Amino acid sequence: MPNLSRRSALRLTAGMALGAALPLAGCGRSNDTAATAGAKKVDASPASGTVNVWAAQGDADVLGTVVKPFRAANPDVVVKTTLIPNAEYYTKLQAAIAAGKGPDIAQFFPESQAQFLDSSTLLPVPDGLVDKGSFFTSLWDAGVVDGVAYTVPWYAYTYALVYRSDLAKKAGVEAPKAWADMEPFLKALQGAGAARGLGADIGWDIFNGQDVAMYAWQAGGSLVTSDGKWNLNTPQMAAALKYNADFFTSGAADTSGPTFLDAQPYFVSGKTASMITGPWVLGQLDTAAKKKGWTSAHVATAPLPAGASSSVSFSAGGTWGVLAGSGNADAAWKLVRYLAAPSTQVAQYKAYGSLPAVITAWDDSAIKNQPLLDAFFTQLKNTRAFPQISTWQQVATRLGKEMEAVAKGRETAAGAAANIQAYAESVGTGRK
Repeated sequence: MPNLSRRSALRLTAGMALGAALPLAGCGRSNDTAATAGAKKVDASPASGTVNVWAAQGDADVLGTVVKPFRAANPDVVVKTTLIPNAEYYTKLQAAIAAGKGPDIAQFFPESQAQFLDSSTLLPVPDGLVDKGSFFTSLWDAGVVDGVAYTVPWYAYTYALVYRSDLAKKAGVEAPKAWADMEPFLKALQGAGAARGLGADIGWDIFNGQDVAMYAWQAGGSLVTSDGKWNLNTPQMAAALKYNADFFTSGAADTSGPTFLDAQPYFVSGKTASMITGPWVLGQLDTAAKKKGWTSAHVATAPLPAGASSSVSFSAGGTWGVLAGSGNADAAWKLVRYLAAPSTQVAQYKAYGSLPAVITAWDDSAIKNQPLLDAFFTQLKNTRAFPQISTWQQVATRLGKEMEAVAKGRETAAGAAANIQAYAESVGTGRK
């Protein structure tokens, strides 16, 4: 997966940390006809033969344990799993596909899988294999192009607001509901003792680009037009860039830190008092504090503040697809169906902490009894998929650089919006 050197550790520790620390207790071209004409239905007979599975290291590390019931119920099937370092995964997968040596099943990331969503690469999801309505809508949508579904959701995450509840209580403030409430909230946290109200992401890369895309949605914008053209030079994109920059110009955040690896220690020490981040961070804070129970006593979560239009976030996580060149598609789809079952996704959560993509799985007591996850569950129901455009990652990376220029006063928000539109048009959409 390109550009993951800074955040690949998150994919490796996201679920595992959650399970360790909290054991108590769109925008795409999708529509309602997701599975497809011509896709052969998969029956209920036992799977047989060999199924080769490729996945990125991290959430897939526990697949051997999670698929044991599948192997027991299908004694004539052999599941071979190959785990590949996260940062190398997409590169190796693309090379294998090009050489005609790809696996039967491959893991994808819904926020960056657009380049694979094509019938020459993936088989359409068979009609009736799963209930698409059982998943968070945007996660399903992320795998749909022109009404054809190519991937099935496996695990989910999104961003929410994580903040120091002790400092908020001291300041007498509640989590912000709207953009206009955000700066006063952050300043109040600073008044209660934090050096900075927000530990902002300063990587200025693809992940920041995803953040500002989310803000543009909240402002009422879209990233592409209804006919699939880039739509980035808009008042909503300029508003998003300014909203992000205001964190820094107001003094609530610092352009020099914390760096990626310092985010949790800064938060625990009070150098920062909030983060806009994913659920994995919850499992890292007790470790950073070197004190069990620190998180439950000092931390709260909330859905993101709303812009002029909404409080929408983006959907991310993991999905599964069956390659067009699979030699055992029937057994492969049966394994994908098993991995998408609510009980399996609960088992995956218990084994690694991967948050389910199936909504009903969140009713399991192992997840439901963890109140800090409530905001993420609420937010996941209010998410969009990034554009199913193969050049989106390039555009998002450039958008991160434009965010830096605005935050550091080298460019205006309107100028940055124009710059990113020009860049996006120069790289195109990858569509014919």
